[in-house]
Amino acid sequence: MERLNKLLDKSIGPALVSCVLSNKRNKLGGTDKVKIRQVILKDRHMFQVTEYAGTKVFHQNLDEASVKDYIRDRLLTEFKQCQIQCETNSATVLVSNKGQFTIKEKGAKLTLDKAALNHNRTKEYLLPEGTPVPFLVDLGVMTKDGRIVSAKYDKFRQINRFLEFIRDILPSLKKDRELTILDFGCRKSYLTFAMYYYLKEINGYDINIIGLDLKADVIEHCNKLASKYSYDKLHFLCGDVADYEGVNHVDMVVTLHACDTATDYAIAKAVKWGASVILSVPCCQHEVNKTIANDTLSPVFSFGIIKERTAALMTDGLRGCLLDVAGYDTQILEFIDIEHTPKNLLIRGVKRENSSSSKYSLEECVNIMTELNAYPSLYRLLFENEGRTDIQ
Repeated sequence: MERLNKLLDKSIGPALVSCVLSNKRNKLGGTDKVKIRQVILKDRHMFQVTEYAGTKVFHQNLDEASVKDYIRDRLLTEFKQCQIQCETNSATVLVSNKGQFTIKEKGAKLTLDKAALNHNRTKEYLLPEGTPVPFLVDLGVMTKDGRIVSAKYDKFRQINRFLEFIRDILPSLKKDRELTILDFGCRKSYLTFAMYYYLKEINGYDINIIGLDLKADVIEHCNKLASKYSYDKLHFLCGDVADYEGVNHVDMVVTLHACDTATDYAIAKAVKWGASVILSVPCCQHEVNKTIANDTLSPVFSFGIIKERTAALMTDGLRGCLLDVAGYDTQILEFIDIEHTPKNLLIRGVKRENSSSSKYSLEECVNIMTELNAYPSLYRLLFENEGRTDIQ
């Protein structure tokens, strides 16, 4: 054991390239293999431990003393072999069934890729690794001790990407009063829970979030989860975005995958309520696809998939322009979806103090719509008394 301790003191430090624990004692169940490498987290020198168990992969980050204890413990209880690679030396540790150590050490000339220490999973997420979050544990994204399940890493990144959109608009949200946030088409509401946790638990905003969906069983399930987590200002209701009249003023409106014209109704509601922030991820833009036509582009539109994708992009582009005309600084950003397509778009609108300083005019929007025979419902809902009045 003394020789092992000396080896770990010598090897587990700034010169470590890799450490692999393998040849497990119990062939059934448990961890199959462990890989350890250096990482830099928030300017701290740490060691990332990656455990492989069947098809699952788990991660945790340990300091130098803790990772040495981890290696010793695992060699005594679970693994018979440890391979250590450093810049100046390498070593193989073998453990007999009786717990006797055999250490073979030799010189080496390896180069540590220091640029990779900050790569990939060392990113500083808004919901950090290693800190258990109740709804992420229930979702299967995290283990109870805050480690990220490898198969769910994409979902973990996607949730954090959504929260980055929220972080960017924090200056537009007041902190001196309760804020009302509506989430239309909330469905399973994982992003709704993430939004509540980030705004209230992490940033201390006084918020009241209302999630709205048409499925009664989904609403019942979400309310049970909100109660389980003691999220006392997170409520879920069964209803349609087009008919909802439960509030008079809203500070932020979120629509995630509201299908077809439901996105238009949600955005129009948000504008009429005077919402400071609008976040909308559109879905299934069928409306414009039924009417879009242009003599010059007709050969291209003869390919159905091209016409469909063009109609979807033009729908969201026009929504962005119309939202700008309605008094919002508008961006269309790439959003990584968590359920359907690999990539999607998010329309983000932040209300301007001077609503008249639009980048675009309503006339410009109407000209585009006329050219393409494409009139999103948002145009009718926001400007039915302006521009073309013959649009149904």
